[in-house]
Amino acid sequence: MASDSTASSTQVAPNLAEAERAKSKDFGALRRLWPFLYPYKLLCLFAVLALILTACVSLVLPLAVRRVVDNFETVDGGILDQYFAAALGIAGLLAVGTALRYALVTRLGERVVADIRKAVFDRVISMSPAFYENIMTGEVLSRITTDTTLILSVIGSSISIALRNVLILFGGLILMLFTSAKLTGLVLLLVPAVIVPILLLGRRLRVLSRENQDWIAASSGNASETLGSVQTVQAFTHEAQSQASFSDFTEKSYESARRRIKVRAYLTMIVIFLVFSGIVGVLWIGARDVRADLMSTGALVQFVIYAVMVAGAVAALSEIWSELQRAAGATERLVELLDAEDTVNDPDQPIALADPVRGEITFDNVSFRYPTRPNVAALEDVNLEISAGETVAFVGPSGAGKTTIIQMIQRFYDPKSGEIRIDGVPLPKMDRDAFRKHISLVPQDSVIFAASARENIRFGRPDATDAEVEVASKAAAAHAFISALPDGYDSYVGERGVMLSGGQKQRIAIARAILRNAPVLLLDEATSALDAESERAVQLAVDGLSQGRTTLIVAHRLATVKKADRIVVLDAGKIVAIGTHDALVAEDGLYARLARLQFTAGFDDV
Repeated sequence: MASDSTASSTQVAPNLAEAERAKSKDFGALRRLWPFLYPYKLLCLFAVLALILTACVSLVLPLAVRRVVDNFETVDGGILDQYFAAALGIAGLLAVGTALRYALVTRLGERVVADIRKAVFDRVISMSPAFYENIMTGEVLSRITTDTTLILSVIGSSISIALRNVLILFGGLILMLFTSAKLTGLVLLLVPAVIVPILLLGRRLRVLSRENQDWIAASSGNASETLGSVQTVQAFTHEAQSQASFSDFTEKSYESARRRIKVRAYLTMIVIFLVFSGIVGVLWIGARDVRADLMSTGALVQFVIYAVMVAGAVAALSEIWSELQRAAGATERLVELLDAEDTVNDPDQPIALADPVRGEITFDNVSFRYPTRPNVAALEDVNLEISAGETVAFVGPSGAGKTTIIQMIQRFYDPKSGEIRIDGVPLPKMDRDAFRKHISLVPQDSVIFAASARENIRFGRPDATDAEVEVASKAAAAHAFISALPDGYDSYVGERGVMLSGGQKQRIAIARAILRNAPVLLLDEATSALDAESERAVQLAVDGLSQGRTTLIVAHRLATVKKADRIVVLDAGKIVAIGTHDALVAEDGLYARLARLQFTAGFDDV
């Protein structure tokens, strides 16, 4: 890739500073889930009603047990049978309510998480390249997959279980109070002893949860980058180093998870021990009251059941607390993507290009620096007017700014100063999709998708017919090799076109641009991967395609730009010369020096 193209994305290692950790010290991020829940408020309502039903039924069971225990020896068999039949009916109602709650809540969770994933993807796919200079795509994918899975666990399970246990906790406490105010008072004395470790250890748990997710994302980013370049890794026998790097990230993720698990285990141990120690103490006092005839056996059994239910609810809430903390951290990370500010945005009231689009392009005193290289001017005071239908080539050494110009025309970046216009309309005043549809691009690195050859070409114009695809393919000198594939145009070409040669991939990219049939054609080293015969065929196709279109060609191989109407020579982001091939050679400047290096036969053949 030319050095004047966007800087490679750099990995952002997990930031464990206190300022970063502070983001996870509350559950405010979870409020951002509400806009995704609101469209399904009716489903939420039914789920809550099912949840309340199951909680109430659970709280009724101890009352029935008390009646059975207190009247076990005084009632006849028929009434006792009725008690057990009633208990069986309550159990059936509980089963139905629980199943209904599970179905509703799980469906809600799946629906909401699907919406979140789509919203995050919709956001990141529209971000300008500057966004990806500071974050790896693997990390973005980790957030879309791993973090949303955590949220699914919370919405589809943890929240409903938490609400049910909250109802049981408070309902059980109230019924305990009616059963025995004395024993309830003793139980409440234990509450501070349980709450304090939850608060103290819970804060630490939130920090560790965020740290763990950061390392998982870093690991995913590292793996994505390495696997995406697996042939280069193997060619340079870099497998061992890549394995060591991924192992390092994975081990750090494991160590972070191990610390989180350790804190969570301590929290669970402390809470369960304190809660059930309190139950044993209360049971001992209650047993003494029964012996003193201060309460009935049934009342003690009822109280103990409620106490166990309350203790279980507290223990469950302590478990769910840590899940909510992890979900809060995951939500934060997703919200960061949803709230990420783009440096390139569409105007509120865009101006439309006049129909038909002529393709006149103007650079008016344009200067630009890449965000990751603010001290280096990629373009500086560039002034250039390209007429409609003109073919203009950009040449110069690597890093001169050639590819940057192609990126600026597509408004991947906005200039630091100056203005770029198409048909007299400044790019920032138009909707990006509206003017990009009038541009065809053949990039320096041909992008091939994991689909058929036909679908890769049709990517240029999704509504194109099969016949139109084949016409474009023939124009790009791609028809012969595509037809020779096992399934012809329907042949699967592999991820990133791994089953094709470099030249074949480039010809498919050219066919895609030809199919798009846009008034502006951008060729960024479009024939660099072609052999001489294919290059000649494609060059003829490009010559025909450029007729009546504004064509901008970036090339290092000067033989491909000799027929351009004008050649713009760039050096260090500045225009140093403009002219035809013959005129520039006669000037004996930078272009002439480049020509000498490439045309070994001398100027007589240039």
